[in-house]
Amino acid sequence: MTTPPQAVCLSHEFLTLEDIVAVARHGHPVELSSNPDFRHLIEESRRTLERKLVQGEIIYGANTGFGGNARLVIPGDELAHHQENLLEFLSCGVGEPLPEDAVRAAILLRANALARGLSGVRIGVIERLLDLLNHRITPVVPRFGSVGASGDLCPSAYIARAMLGRGEVSYQGSRTSAAAALASARIDPLRLQAKEGLALLNGTTVMTGIAALVVDEAAYLFRLCLGAVAMVVEALHSSPDYFHPAIHLAKHHPGQVAVAEALTGLLAESTLAVPLDEIRRRAERAGRAASEHHQVVAVEESIQAPYSLRCAPQGLGPMHETLEQTRAIIEREANSVNDNPLIDPASDHIHHTGNFYGAHVARAMDGLKIDMANLANWLHSMMALLMDSRFSNGLPPSLSPKAGVYQGFKGMQLVHSSLVTAIRHWCSPSMIHTLPTEQYNQDVVSLGTHAALTAMDVVRLMRNTVAITLLSVVQAIDLREGAERMGAGTGRIYRTVRTVSRFVDTDRALDSDIAAVCRLIENREIPWPVRPGATRTG
Repeated sequence: MTTPPQAVCLSHEFLTLEDIVAVARHGHPVELSSNPDFRHLIEESRRTLERKLVQGEIIYGANTGFGGNARLVIPGDELAHHQENLLEFLSCGVGEPLPEDAVRAAILLRANALARGLSGVRIGVIERLLDLLNHRITPVVPRFGSVGASGDLCPSAYIARAMLGRGEVSYQGSRTSAAAALASARIDPLRLQAKEGLALLNGTTVMTGIAALVVDEAAYLFRLCLGAVAMVVEALHSSPDYFHPAIHLAKHHPGQVAVAEALTGLLAESTLAVPLDEIRRRAERAGRAASEHHQVVAVEESIQAPYSLRCAPQGLGPMHETLEQTRAIIEREANSVNDNPLIDPASDHIHHTGNFYGAHVARAMDGLKIDMANLANWLHSMMALLMDSRFSNGLPPSLSPKAGVYQGFKGMQLVHSSLVTAIRHWCSPSMIHTLPTEQYNQDVVSLGTHAALTAMDVVRLMRNTVAITLLSVVQAIDLREGAERMGAGTGRIYRTVRTVSRFVDTDRALDSDIAAVCRLIENREIPWPVRPGATRTG
């Protein structure tokens, strides 16, 4: 009997990255805490708002116009229509729909923000968001429309409209009207009251939802890239001694130490990787011959490997630290109250804020993109070593068993270079491109959603880049006839890749092999065998 997935509960506790992924990608149900104190905070915030509106207090977005129209006061009989109209004029997004998991993550985080009890919405609004998740009704949200300043206004409008039975959704495997999906799930369309439309739209939850999924996948791709580094060490008969802890503890950087530990764990028990003492002894024998003949002699092996192997902990350690830092930033944002204004019943005060400004997400995603570009460059350098017989320590050109007759992985290297070029292009920072908009009310904007979306694009390209790298290195291992001599960790990766792709003995189309390995990556089926304590991102 299949155990139902564990529900994620919205409460005083923080959501984790794992909670977000569980709901967004794996369909875990979500529930609102039944704790009376927790629910009381939400209800008190709403009561505070309603009382102040009755008293005639001017509250932005509740009884004023929006944005640059904040000086315009709205009559009391228009307050509900004012909120629903907000969803209409902002429903003008363009582009292909966002992935369903990104939309589900955004819905979860909007519910979590409103449940903090500072947004002045009714509990029923939060519960309706959870209805969308639990009935797998996913609004169709266009990609373009947010500048990430007053939050993700346009994309959030498409989510909120679905709760009212407007717009289109994905439901039960097809695209249909929101009204039809709600009717099928026996959910009554929501009618908004004062401030509730603004509370649903004004915030960073779309960019943060996308960013959470990006961080989760980037961490897995990073681990696979460390596996690829270790396998290239084996394929080129390089040394594991470059990862000795004494070297990296002397540098003090925790990411560098963690990467060195991971590589050491992956290469444990490998007899393809060669101890540096053995390489040194061979060089010394040649050196003695040079001394005897009073000549300079070129040895077949250098006692120092190229930087992409020797400096992997130093070069990739920063990304380990970035993933740690970015995870913390995204989790903080995911648990924040990020709409405007905030209704604080404890102080009986209305705070007019800028918490919707997505700079933290933008900066985190821009930084992660730089690390992803560096990681792609690293894979590209290792690919070049594998393909060129001048540097591959005896492997045939382009990993072809019959070089010249068959071209081997020559085409794969070309595609790999194309992907890395695209990754580097898309890793340009987003947040520096701010432009004034919306009547100069939003005179600076975060572009956090642009940063998150381009990071998502980079991650997609990295899947294919990693897949080609893994296919290439397992080909190199087989050319060495080294499958039985691999490390305990690298051997498991090799065997998993070989379940979907056979040795390339003659030229054949390899696009289906790339797709098959990408599916392994998407489904997290390629194992990460290093002990859990070796790295936080592991």
